[in-house]
Amino acid sequence: MPYTATRPTLATQPTFSGTPSRVAAKSVDFRASFWNDGNAVGEERAILFVFGLLVSALSVFMILPAIVDFVDGNPEWSVFAWTTAISMFFGIALALGNAHSDIRLDQRHAFLLTAASWIGLSVVGALPFVIADTGMSFTDAFFETVSGLTTTGSTVMSDLDQLPRGILLWRALLQWVGGIGIIVMAVAILPFLNVGGMQLFRTESSDRSDKIMPKASAIATALVVVYGGLSAACAIFYWLGGMTPFEAIAHAMTTLSTGGYSTSDASIAHFASPAIEWTGTAFMLLGGLPFVLYIRMVQANRDWPWRTSQVGAMLAFVAISTACIAAWLSLEDGYAALDALRLAAFNVVSIVTTTGYATADYGTWGGFAVGLLFLLTVVGGCTGSTAGGIKIFRFQIAAMILRRHMRSLIYPHAVFVMTYDGKPLTDDIVRSVMIFIFTFVLTVIVIAVSLLGLGLDFVTAISGAATAVANVGPGFGPVIGPSGNFMSLSDPAKWLLAIGMLLGRLEFFTLLVVFMPSFWRT
Repeated sequence: MPYTATRPTLATQPTFSGTPSRVAAKSVDFRASFWNDGNAVGEERAILFVFGLLVSALSVFMILPAIVDFVDGNPEWSVFAWTTAISMFFGIALALGNAHSDIRLDQRHAFLLTAASWIGLSVVGALPFVIADTGMSFTDAFFETVSGLTTTGSTVMSDLDQLPRGILLWRALLQWVGGIGIIVMAVAILPFLNVGGMQLFRTESSDRSDKIMPKASAIATALVVVYGGLSAACAIFYWLGGMTPFEAIAHAMTTLSTGGYSTSDASIAHFASPAIEWTGTAFMLLGGLPFVLYIRMVQANRDWPWRTSQVGAMLAFVAISTACIAAWLSLEDGYAALDALRLAAFNVVSIVTTTGYATADYGTWGGFAVGLLFLLTVVGGCTGSTAGGIKIFRFQIAAMILRRHMRSLIYPHAVFVMTYDGKPLTDDIVRSVMIFIFTFVLTVIVIAVSLLGLGLDFVTAISGAATAVANVGPGFGPVIGPSGNFMSLSDPAKWLLAIGMLLGRLEFFTLLVVFMPSFWRT
């Protein structure tokens, strides 16, 4: 007799003493949706449908490197042509085979779709590196692709100046595509999943004044237009600064996405141009600010972005850090004031926005500069930007919690209400932020200790773990510092760092929850 799933009645649901009725009802409805066989199958088909569309979209971008290599007369164009055909066939077949009129997902399936998309697209994106004549193993190709899509910027590739332009363009495209994916995830997905305090930034709330635009599709379209427009402007300024058109386009894509992949081993230092460095500084900073605020700037009755709490805090933080490093370089290393300011501004902004470009080996700048730059590694930019790290708003909330605790010691019977940009900070948001910071630190420690166990030195291990989880790129020391790369690391070390990149970019819980046994129980 075939098994038929039946929906349990309310009486068969578990009850929780002391639980508010509205929470219990939400739990019942949530469980019941998974006992309804039709709904479960529909949501699983929706996941495969969306994943198929994403693979198809990524395969379209593979056409561009194929065209570039074909124009250059490089036989590697066929590699991108074949990978385009294979991935597009797979993506379209998956989408058509699971086409569904209703693609609404509940919270649980949204977790699964997010994790599966980033991991699956990393595998698909690695195919050109494996098939092309680059000499890369699948481990190296996966590491490079994860680093690209998460806009980390760590690389296992060398002799970039001699590589075919198709491969260089593909690296830049991975970061550019990853950048817009990160923005959409921060605006539309993470607030819905209540991850790391991101519920504070929900744009579709009951208060209509909080809405940027009336429809999510309008928001997505506006974000793409802003992202593309700023990328084009960056490319023009790079070209005017002395880059070739190809170099300008490739660097513009990796600058605004705060990714940091370059077409040269020497990174931006290869061009030895103050104009290019100032252009990079400006657009990296723009990439580290919330993109939704660019939309608000062109709308009526909206505040300018620097008047919001986290943007103002980030700009002030970058300015103070730049001034400190510039003063150190001028006083200790004898740099002229303008040169010190340019070097400090570029490298501070590069690290804070987790871009990873470099114009000098800042590991040789002395103890104070190295220590401060290492601390900047974990800070990150604003939420809703392409930057990684802990994010400015979480440090602000942590400071508010510390201040409230100190005041409560002085006034034990007083009640202190915390607000952020006019919104009350609920216990749920405070708890989420503190758990996120704890998980960030714990993950860095675990990966660093594991790297030490694999034989890496302390500086390489701790800085590699921090830059991977914060999605920064280069670390410190002679191995993975600004003048080195990750090629010499062992395969287990590369897999650990790749996992760290994904964990940091997906805000930890979006990925970790999928690997919990209870997630798969119905």
